[in-house]
Amino acid sequence: MYQGLKGFRDFYPEEMAPRREVIDTVETAAARYGFREIGTPALERTEMYVDKSGEEIVEELYNFTDKGDRDVALTPELTPTVARMVVAKAQALSKPIKWYSTRPFWRYEQVQQGRFREFYQTNVDIFGSSEPTADAEVLAVAADALTGLGLTAKDFEFRVSHRDILGGLLDAFDADVDTQAAIRAVDKSAKIETAEYHNLLVDAGLSAAQAAEFDDLLDTDDLSDLTAFAETDRVADAVENLEAVLEAAEDFGAREYCTVSLETARGLDYYTGVVFECFDSTGEIGRSVFGGGRYDDLIESFGGQPTPAVGVAPGHAPLGLLLQRAGVWPDDAATIDYYVLTVGDTRSVAADIARDLRDRGNVVETDLSDRSFGAQMGYADSIGAETVVIVGERDLADDNVTVKDMASGDQTTVDVDAFPGAFDRPTYDDF
Repeated sequence: MYQGLKGFRDFYPEEMAPRREVIDTVETAAARYGFREIGTPALERTEMYVDKSGEEIVEELYNFTDKGDRDVALTPELTPTVARMVVAKAQALSKPIKWYSTRPFWRYEQVQQGRFREFYQTNVDIFGSSEPTADAEVLAVAADALTGLGLTAKDFEFRVSHRDILGGLLDAFDADVDTQAAIRAVDKSAKIETAEYHNLLVDAGLSAAQAAEFDDLLDTDDLSDLTAFAETDRVADAVENLEAVLEAAEDFGAREYCTVSLETARGLDYYTGVVFECFDSTGEIGRSVFGGGRYDDLIESFGGQPTPAVGVAPGHAPLGLLLQRAGVWPDDAATIDYYVLTVGDTRSVAADIARDLRDRGNVVETDLSDRSFGAQMGYADSIGAETVVIVGERDLADDNVTVKDMASGDQTTVDVDAFPGAFDRPTYDDF
């Protein structure tokens, strides 16, 4: 017997039904803000990820040489792909461009709680606006999706930061600092010991004393402290931008979920401005649920015109953990409104009834296996059918069908021409 691959999952109907509800809720939140759905390929050229994230990214990819001797990879994320798509049709697209997409991605990494080698996420991106309102709208979409799933401000928080604050502070030190390496160290700081974190900062070019001072700066509750320390327009502008985004988030109804957290850095090098991550407020889920931020330089790096961009990507595995922890994971029961049961040679009449019920928007099953009355009734009970419509030869001889309420067991006969009648969803109580 074959076994599935490690890090790849099967979803049976009872698992897929709540997943579908979560996906639909997240996508609906995006659509209500005017985001439009796109579809993207599973394969891209490996060099696209190397150019954006460095050679080390290859260790995390499912990449191979295809039959055309091309080095390709299963897509580990969506942002480079949508950047490529924007460049390809930039002149024909009205700006701001607002897209969303839900699909699987693949990374060859260690499997752990909420992290798999094949994973699903919904990407929501805005291209063509550098205004703080664009960042705030992305935060609002994420907040609306989570609250639409039943979460509250007690369940999650958005930890918001700014990459230029981090980069500007590092530049203010009298040291030759590898800024990207230092920011990657900041991104790891919550997961490692302080000494190890400081050592990474030292490896990036700070002295031990400077590493400790930098760490202390990120702990401040007053952003003006950072402007005073750096004495540069870069940090002053970044602080002003972060405050403007938070002010806009207030107008969008998302500010209550936001906490300034300068230790939030996002590890990917293409982030340029405001960045944020969503965390479980209780701390029971130790890793971020999802993240996002601004990446204003990526389109230009793909050969396009300078185009500001910002996005968020809820991952559905960690999001599921948060929903389950908060007790709002959707019910796994699929709704079957009717089972139309046949006894004898009554298929044509039963098919007409089933088709009529489906035309009214109901979910209807019928017998496909030529089973006995008892077997059909047992099946109807097993799938949770709310109402069984029994179409039997004896009833039809009197121009009747039987309508049975499965919860109570009550049943009654109804004239076949009166069912479904004027009701969109007729039940035992209607007759």
